[in-house]
Amino acid sequence: MTDLEEKFNESVNKVNKLEEKPSNEILLKLYGLYKQVTVGNINIPQPSFFNYKLSEKWKSWNECKDIETEKAQQKYIDIVNSFI
Repeated sequence: MTDLEEKFNESVNKVNKLEEKPSNEILLKLYGLYKQVTVGNINIPQPSFFNYKLSEKWKSWNECKDIETEKAQQKYIDIVNSFI
């Protein structure tokens, strides 16, 4: 495991253990980056806009499309470090 992967995993653990959650905007950005790192480019159809939560998650992941894994990991780490 590379140093970047270790830092990414540590950041994910920090977010999962937060007592006070950041804003929904930040959480959605983290979700999109996390999915890009762990799955890659979005591979599911866009949900109905009537399902707001799933639709917003899909949009966030879709916005991260084509970001290289290492860049997505670093962006995730940077966002987490900005509020912890």
